Amino acid sequence: TTILFRMDSFNISELSKSSVLMRDPQGVQEILQSMVKAGSNTVQVISDFDMTLTRFAHNGKRCPTSYSKFSHKKPELLNKYYPIEINASLSVEEKLPLMVEWWTKAHELLLQQEIRKDLLAVVVKESEAMLRDGYKLFFDHLQEHSIPLLILSAGIGDILEEVIRQAGVFHPNIKVLSNFMDFDESGVFRAFKGELIHIYNKREGAMHNTEHFQELRTRPNVLLLGDCLGDLTMADGVQDMENILKIGFLNDKVEERMQFHLDSYDIVLVKDETMEVPNAVLRYLTGSESPEN
Repeated sequence: TTILFRMDSFNISELSKSSVLMRDPQGVQEILQSMVKAGSNTVQVISDFDMTLTRFAHNGKRCPTSYSKFSHKKPELLNKYYPIEINASLSVEEKLPLMVEWWTKAHELLLQQEIRKDLLAVVVKESEAMLRDGYKLFFDHLQEHSIPLLILSAGIGDILEEVIRQAGVFHPNIKVLSNFMDFDESGVFRAFKGELIHIYNKREGAMHNTEHFQELRTRPNVLLLGDCLGDLTMADGVQDMENILKIGFLNDKVEERMQFHLDSYDIVLVKDETMEVPNAVLRYLTGSESPEN
């Protein structure tokens, strides 16, 4: 299913990598050309965080998520619920109560640990979480071209913001919608703020933040990055959308999830731990022929 993109002025050689699959290459080309024509000032990026902007694995070892930085001593939850999350044969309706159960139990575990706010930076620094290769070019390019990046995550907002901050790429164009911690006056974590964002209610998370999308009414062209079913609805708050290009990272259980990813995402990246393809797409959308240093 790999296609080499060298048609007329359309040249994104990264789309010919063996890890890149597309159900409808012609459709991808048309979406991209339409977005280019509209101009990069009409583009916004909406992305998941864990296993999308961060690596799934490194040197054959699974990387931690924003939750597992604190629950590394309790892998039972991940081992029990993650296979359900990625089970292609279960419907969203079947998964939903179990996903809520997972998030609720994870939150309860975190609360028991009495996490201190002043230790968050240390926890992140010592963890093995890492952004995907090429992340600096991705974040910096968006900032340089004033393209807004919305990160919509079912993870822990405080942690993911710290990961981005320590990587030196937390630019002013970034907005994060996630589960943020509430600390008491002595700086101890006591609750989460607002409603729980889990893997299957990201649509509600997007819809509730109408103020954010109101500000971006002039940006009807969306580049969406995700790694699972729940990420496909992240752009539902965008009004009067003209084009959306969905890039999906297929990190795990490749054979059984392949067809779903191909049916749902425009571009599927198989076991690709880099940002090479999103970066190439962004260079194309902004008219930057060669990568920045």
